[in-house]
Amino acid sequence: MVTNRYSSPLAERYASAAMLELWSPATRYGLWRRLWLALAEAERELGVKIPEEAIRQMSANLDKIDFDAVAKYEKRFRHDVMAHVHAFGDVAPKAKPFIHLGATSAYVTDNTDLVLMRRGLDLLRGRALDVLRSLAAFAEHWRDQPTLGYTHLQPAQLTTVGKRATLWMQDLVLDIEDIDYRRRTLPFRGVKGTTGTQASFLEIFEGDHQKVRALDRLVTEKMSFAAPLAVTGQTYTRKLDAFVLSVVAGLAASAAKFSGDIRMLQSFGEMEEPFEAEQIGSSAMAYKRNPMRSERIASLARFVNSLESNANQTHAVQYFERTLDDSANRRLVIPEMFLATDAILLLMANVSSGLEVHPAVIKRRVAAELPFMATEELIVRAVRAGGDRQVAHETIRKHSIEAARALKNGADGNDLLDRLGRDKSFGLKMKDLEGAIDPRRFVGRAPEQVDEFLRDVITPLFAGDMAKVDRAEELRV
Repeated sequence: MVTNRYSSPLAERYASAAMLELWSPATRYGLWRRLWLALAEAERELGVKIPEEAIRQMSANLDKIDFDAVAKYEKRFRHDVMAHVHAFGDVAPKAKPFIHLGATSAYVTDNTDLVLMRRGLDLLRGRALDVLRSLAAFAEHWRDQPTLGYTHLQPAQLTTVGKRATLWMQDLVLDIEDIDYRRRTLPFRGVKGTTGTQASFLEIFEGDHQKVRALDRLVTEKMSFAAPLAVTGQTYTRKLDAFVLSVVAGLAASAAKFSGDIRMLQSFGEMEEPFEAEQIGSSAMAYKRNPMRSERIASLARFVNSLESNANQTHAVQYFERTLDDSANRRLVIPEMFLATDAILLLMANVSSGLEVHPAVIKRRVAAELPFMATEELIVRAVRAGGDRQVAHETIRKHSIEAARALKNGADGNDLLDRLGRDKSFGLKMKDLEGAIDPRRFVGRAPEQVDEFLRDVITPLFAGDMAKVDRAEELRV
């Protein structure tokens, strides 16, 4: 480990090996060589006299990159693409006269970024599915456990622990739908030339427009994209970056919402994120069990979402056919957003697979609030017993205020029912009052909604996940 040089925490601590490999120099520059090969193959198929041995040498050296040689060339030429052109030519000498023929730097840089972003979306989709698998099991297990619902961060009508989990899941389902749409519709830059006019390729094919069109289509197919953009400047429109990074930021936002709920539930004592046998919560307070993984999700998500607007800002200043002020910026923003969101989803999967629920605490907190929530039904029961609705309402209002004040002043429990049972003007016996506050009577269709959501939304989504890769990865810190 190099200790006297800065290294990104995303690489050292948080992101997965798979995402780090995706954005590595080996992958990026290996794609450059594959793009040069696809271009040479397509040009040869359309009549350019490129020797078969040139194609063979290129194919044999796609991943044999001498990065020391590249560094020396870049120091000479001050141009990264041309450094790689020369290094590729050194190991494929028969192809050297034809590598990059007719192309501009954006041919390899932009098309590679589109490949990398599409693959990155695939990885993030897999991570999101891993989270959904854990949350689906959790939601099913706790489908009918009554718990306080909240609006305005104040206790509201009851829901269930499982139903709340489906809210986290619904966000991820929408994110996956967004990923699927973007991945399906993401175009290739294709073969467009220096300012997007394809003039160099028209020269290569001696004015044959149909061959130029065929070249664009052939290279796009070789790189496994459905279609190229119809028109570009020197680069593809940076609006595509904004589209893709919006999806990535959406995943981070969904995870941040989840992490905020977990942090608050842990502060209530109702639920806790995993805590390992030798894990230390605080260097000073040995008893502490802090929601540090959920806090890390929130921290990384804030970073990701702070970068999302960068893509639209970059697009807005790409004057005419392109300016170069996007280059250094995009080298930082695009990989970092994918790496950070990958780390976020790893954390979310870890937390969701090990959530600890404390039903006794949940029941105590429900018991403290439920009598207030039952007041409308208590009014109905009082009227049904022959009472006056307005009198019943005023009686409940008065005793509710007193019971709430008692709770705030340290009472052990909510004694609203006791107060009403002692008040003869209310006209109901204690057994009638107690029957009105079974928590399960106040969760509505929450358990059934869990069942329906898992059956109708989640099960088909899992059935469509054809990925066979092992995505399991242990947190490093």
